[in-house]
Amino acid sequence: MVKQVCVAEQPGGDPAVPDPAVPDPDPAAAPDPAVPDPDPADRRWSRPALTVLAGGATVLLLATAWHLVAVFLAVAPSNTLSQQYQTQINGYVYPEFEQNWQLFAPNPLQDNLAVEVRVAVPDRSGGQSASGWTDLTAQDLARIRGNPFPSHLDQNLLRRAWDYYTVWHSSTGGSSLGYGGPLSQQYLLRIAVQRLGRDWHGLPIDRIEFRSVSTPITGPAWTGAPATATATVSTLGWWTVSAADVQGLGPSGADR
Repeated sequence: MVKQVCVAEQPGGDPAVPDPAVPDPDPAAAPDPAVPDPDPADRRWSRPALTVLAGGATVLLLATAWHLVAVFLAVAPSNTLSQQYQTQINGYVYPEFEQNWQLFAPNPLQDNLAVEVRVAVPDRSGGQSASGWTDLTAQDLARIRGNPFPSHLDQNLLRRAWDYYTVWHSSTGGSSLGYGGPLSQQYLLRIAVQRLGRDWHGLPIDRIEFRSVSTPITGPAWTGAPATATATVSTLGWWTVSAADVQGLGPSGADR
């Protein structure tokens, strides 16, 4: 083996004596080209890592399967399975994954529905005075028109809340038809309170009254349908606003 010696060159160009501080290169330290790098494919996962991966994949598959089955049963025609597990299905699908259509039986809207409210506030005589009607649906439409990405809340929250209320209440006397009656009433009331705030022009809101104005959608002239449609107005009773309904709200709602 030929020993290499590092020689420092003097400024005059003459070689100097070897520098003893510079170590000799070690041939054993050089990489051996005959030994290849380990192949990443030969690496193996440990048993705990495989267990965690398998468990995570199983959970994702089960969650995906449950989501697809629940949404399918929600839009499919009524059957034994959907009737038996209706509470679990509705609890999962509504309101985040609500589907406004039915499988095999599309049911488009045939009426323009407007939900309006008015409030009762104390007056100077010690009684109460009622405000004018506020069209909550018109507020939603104003935020939707011209918006290329309207929110799901503006499109469906108020309308579905009203549908939810009408399903659980009698169309004649307005009495509750089951456990969903009080819940749907409180849901609708708090939507209105969130829109209006705790007060009306500086006076606390004591009660709220709802009404719906339903106008049938007329067909084209060639169908013989009337050019104008008669609106149907349905007014509910006064509902008391409690402290829990306005908890966490600001003193005033949107501009009126």
